[in-house]
Amino acid sequence: MTDRRDLPRHTESPRLLVALSLMGVAGAVALIGGTIVAQQFVPNHDWIADTISDLAAGPWEIVMDVALYGFAGGIMATALAAAHAHLGRADWSFGVLSLALLAVLVTIIAARNEYGDGDSEGIEVHTYLVYALAVLFAAAPFLMARGVGRESPTARRILLALGAVWALSAPVFYLLPSDIDGLYERALGLIACAVLAVLWTVFLRRGRRGL
Repeated sequence: MTDRRDLPRHTESPRLLVALSLMGVAGAVALIGGTIVAQQFVPNHDWIADTISDLAAGPWEIVMDVALYGFAGGIMATALAAAHAHLGRADWSFGVLSLALLAVLVTIIAARNEYGDGDSEGIEVHTYLVYALAVLFAAAPFLMARGVGRESPTARRILLALGAVWALSAPVFYLLPSDIDGLYERALGLIACAVLAVLWTVFLRRGRRGL
């Protein structure tokens, strides 16, 4: 019987990294594809003025809900890949936790369906969840940049740039008039996907090197 003390402290599985990276890609595809498809089912939907939350309410809410659940799954897969590879120290660990919390937040936002349905009764937590999401998407790139730099200095620079763009752009959303905030929100969604894409690329390359 093998003594557990004889086992290596960390055994990285290249196949697991590749699989988790591809799951992350699938999550982003689900979000983007679901947003496009959901717009076809919602009557009189204006993709410039109406937000994604508006797509996640009403009789066809299931389309956007599934897309958001898929995106949450992709974020969690990215968090698992980051935890498995673990390219840093405490900062990287906090970045992993940020990604995991983001997956939970997106899931809760999709599940509650309380925003965009015209119901103003009860406690409105959607706004607070979105605030937390904005903060975590700003923090994760900076927390993980140093670790990513160990694999690719270029990826590190891109991640920092995306984090800065998000941190500067996200607060502006709350200052915009309602006739253009839908378009702006979609742009923020693409930035979020780009942040995750940098991480997928790093993990995918790392995994493929080990195959």
